[in-house]
Amino acid sequence: MMIERPFADLDSWVAYFSQAELPVLRHTVLELEKMRANAVNADGRLLSAVILQDPLMTLRVLAFLEQHRGKSQNADITTIGRALMMIGVDPFFSAFENLPLVEEQLKDHPKALLGLLKVISRTRKAAHWARDWAISRHDLNAEEITVATLLYDLAEIMMWCFAPSLALKVIALLAEDPARRSSDAQKEVYGLRLGELKHGLIHAWRLPQLLADLVDDKHAEQPRVLNVLLAVNLARHSAKGWDNAALPDDFRAIESLLHIQHDALLAKLEIDLPTSPPGSPH
Repeated sequence: MMIERPFADLDSWVAYFSQAELPVLRHTVLELEKMRANAVNADGRLLSAVILQDPLMTLRVLAFLEQHRGKSQNADITTIGRALMMIGVDPFFSAFENLPLVEEQLKDHPKALLGLLKVISRTRKAAHWARDWAISRHDLNAEEITVATLLYDLAEIMMWCFAPSLALKVIALLAEDPARRSSDAQKEVYGLRLGELKHGLIHAWRLPQLLADLVDDKHAEQPRVLNVLLAVNLARHSAKGWDNAALPDDFRAIESLLHIQHDALLAKLEIDLPTSPPGSPH
């Protein structure tokens, strides 16, 4: 059942979403079915690659693991690779059958489906950059950075899935007034800011504290958190092209994080821009 009017408070939103059956992308299900048919040759690496293309599937796997956490499991599982090792390939296929599809859930809301797919595309791009930068920084676990980046916008993704009409209202408000802050439009339509909802859901789903910290902007002084945040910001600001006024600041922050020059960053991003954007000190 779709949400047509905002709930009264954060707790009500969290209660609804934390009990909801999460849909996944049709492409994910098709890829998993191919692997299921050849399960003898399926391995965790290939499964991880499929799962990490879909933030909703990533979330389902992590939430499933926490729901079935054994008493002997002392350490948090923060990567999909490790999660699949804990679950096992055959049990994974048994546990994730007949998954609901995003495309079916939003079949009567084509504009919302398009909005959701844009967010997921943006999220994938951010996760790709975040992983690349983590490897460049010699991060000890780049997949944790990847997973955190995929989950950063989980609250927005949930709104598109379950409150499509409200999500479209937010987009309309921002289109009417491009100077309006996204968080203010969210507060007006949803009655809360999506950052609040994100942290409420992470707690409700009992996701690892490490992932909660990695998606918390309050810890942006930490390089790993900054890695995630800068990838998310770059994906947002470049979503409609490389002429966004916020991009020069993004570039400078990324260059500082990675200790590289501007032209080296552009090469890493595989984009063709002037080597000295407006306001750049390079």
